Amino acid sequence: MQVQAVSTTPIDGQKPGTSGLRKKVTEFSTPGYLENYVQAIFDAWGAEGKTLVLGGDGRFFNKAAMATVLRMAAANGVTRMIVGRDGLLSTPAASHLIRTRQADGGLILSASHNPGGPDGDFGLKLNVASGGPAPEAVTDAIFAASGAISRYLILDNDAPALDTLGEAPLGDMIIEMVDPVSDYADLMEQLFDFDAIRALFANGFTMCFDAMHAVTGPYAIEILERRLGAARGTVVNGVPSEDFNGGHPDPNPVWAHVLFDLMMGSEAPDFGAASDGDGDRNMILGRGAYVTPSDSLAVLVANAQLAPGYAGGISGVARSMPTSAAADRVARALGIEAFQTPTGWKFFGNLLDHGRITICGEESAGTGSDHVREKDGLWAVLLWLNILARRGQSVAEIMVDHWARFGRDYYSRHDYEALPKPEAEALVADLRATLPGLSGRTFAGLGVSNAEDFAYLDPIDGSTSARQGIILQFTTGERAVLRLSGTGTEGATLRVYLERFEGPEGNHGLDTQEVLAPLARAVDQIAGIATRTGRTAPDVMT
Repeated sequence: MQVQAVSTTPIDGQKPGTSGLRKKVTEFSTPGYLENYVQAIFDAWGAEGKTLVLGGDGRFFNKAAMATVLRMAAANGVTRMIVGRDGLLSTPAASHLIRTRQADGGLILSASHNPGGPDGDFGLKLNVASGGPAPEAVTDAIFAASGAISRYLILDNDAPALDTLGEAPLGDMIIEMVDPVSDYADLMEQLFDFDAIRALFANGFTMCFDAMHAVTGPYAIEILERRLGAARGTVVNGVPSEDFNGGHPDPNPVWAHVLFDLMMGSEAPDFGAASDGDGDRNMILGRGAYVTPSDSLAVLVANAQLAPGYAGGISGVARSMPTSAAADRVARALGIEAFQTPTGWKFFGNLLDHGRITICGEESAGTGSDHVREKDGLWAVLLWLNILARRGQSVAEIMVDHWARFGRDYYSRHDYEALPKPEAEALVADLRATLPGLSGRTFAGLGVSNAEDFAYLDPIDGSTSARQGIILQFTTGERAVLRLSGTGTEGATLRVYLERFEGPEGNHGLDTQEVLAPLARAVDQIAGIATRTGRTAPDVMT
């Protein structure tokens, strides 16, 4: 065993959170950088005698990083490391494996929906025994440890190749290579009516699933084409690539525009879907119909009982604060609890673990349930297929029926990307300072009824999370949310979320951006976005 000295912290002031630590590959691959962070995890959280799960999305630097993690785990006293063959595990599959194998936790190597390749992004996060992301107390301890350690432990031996199922020793640690797909696929078969979905495909139903050259490809091929009988070629871009074939593996109309354009065209199949780099996000489309993540969450909650895994009903639903209130209205109609949490999957974990909710979701295309403790892109796609098979309607018809019953939330997210971090932070800080004086004022013809900095009181453990995003409520019912995103590696992204509710009897066929244009102008006047950033329009609108 080697004991290597380190002199600098790799975190550079960035505290790892729900998404772990994300940096450029060039930074993560600097000698000693990855090692410092991994040793900080083992020092703060423990390693001796533990069983861990290890996997990733196959992006550039995954294989080299995984070999380092394995050598360090063995040197730090980990007993068993359960690894996806070839180092692959989707994030939801890793969560499931942690839970089913009763492991102490897992290390997931991914930067989720961020670009890959030598000039792209890399990430590493810790999940705990529940299968969910490490809680804040643990990530705080890791952050502190990363700045205090002076050495890391690593085994002299080379790590074995990860291409063969079975067990292999590394020092005193056992490495167990497992099929990354089979356990997860079996779970999906328990949750959903595979017979009904098979019949749907057998009767000529067509679909295109874009795996975006990311980790979901092997899962989608096994489940959709092999187990459910969808036509060969239903899954496109299904072979994971270290740089996602030069693409940006974020399933939205901008980055998955080929699929989006197909679904809006005359040759569209009946159903379209996509998932992201590590398999935890989703995009849902029908022929000529795009379903926003907020609407998708609401539809899944309203129809979950059609799937065998949820036939007894659901206990409740939670949504992140920027997500539209569409799911809240469904919850009221069903007589179940609804929660609004800060952004970050860890806030759903307590509610899931204590049975207060069954389904949860974020506007950033992450949806999931109590089957794992991560969002799960393919799970959402399969629940949609289950609903389509049981209802016998198209996606567009289901949306029309849903809005006629619950009303429609016109909703959009406007992203101002790669802003200089000091500039973005100053914009939000100055807006925060003006909140007490905004109520009662009018901007772009819209009156502000309430302005607040969202704080969350966890109903399970009583903890408080403050300054989670700015909410602006307007007298005519519109709502806007502003917050800075921490998922990128360059600068800061200002996200502006716009929402206007139209009741069941209203007009549900209007253009979303036109409906929300007055609200966008009001928010710009309040926050001074164009003046302060020089951006006359957002970089991405979804």
